[in-house]
Parts: sequence; C-alpha cells; structure tokens
Amino acid sequence: MRHSLLADCLSTINNTEDVGKDECLVKASNLVLDVLKTIQREGYIGEFEEIKDGKGGKFKVKLLGKINKCKIIKPHFSVAKDEFEKWEKRYLPAKGLGVLIVSTSRGIMTHQQAKEEGVGGKLIAYIY
Repeated sequence: MRHSLLADCLSTINNTEDVGKDECLVKASNLVLDVLKTIQREGYIGEFEEIKDGKGGKFKVKLLGKINKCKIIKPHFSVAKDEFEKWEKRYLPAKGLGVLIVSTSRGIMTHQQAKEEGVGGKLIAYIY
C-alpha cells in the first residue's frame, strides 16, 4: 500500500538516477506535477509528459544525471519566511547547493523563491 505519491515519485527518481537510466515513470497527481515543474525549472530533470492509463495517469520523466539525492521531508515542518537558513543547514550539503521545496500560500516553490517573495510555508522535499 502506498502512502504518499510524492515520496514514491522522489524515490523512483532517486533510484533511477543511481542506476544510470535516463527516464522513469511515476504516478501522477497535482502535487507531483507541481514538484516536477519546480525541479525542472531548477535544471535537475528534463522534459516530462503525462501518459493516460485509465488509472489516474503517470508521468514519463527524462533524467539528466544531475541528481545526487532527492527525498521527501516528513513531517512537513512549518517554516517562517526568515527561518530557511536553519533548514538549509539541516537538509542540504552546502550553502548554495540544492533546493528545499516548499508548499506556500502562493503554490509550490523553492526556498529561494519563497525568501524573495517573503513567504513561509511547509517543507515538503529537498533535492541536490
């Protein structure tokens, strides 16, 4: 039984990157779509397309070999707009390397975008 489509998605991407394949299939959801768009903007993955299978769909994701680790953050910690540095130190290997993915009132975005816009939110994942 699966509990989190996002956790399954990130685990699949991580495992596929580790074995050196260039694409993978992940189950579709709105949250997964928003996270894939965010990490695509950051340059960690290439194009992705939705495949209709009559069961909710899947995304076919092109990998670029740039991901060392991506993982979900559980529980989803609440972060104020001025607290991101504490969480960067906890989840990212070095300052300026990788991104935290944050769910805010303005949608899914990276921690850098949230800092620029002056909003806090809930941490949902990290990637580097």
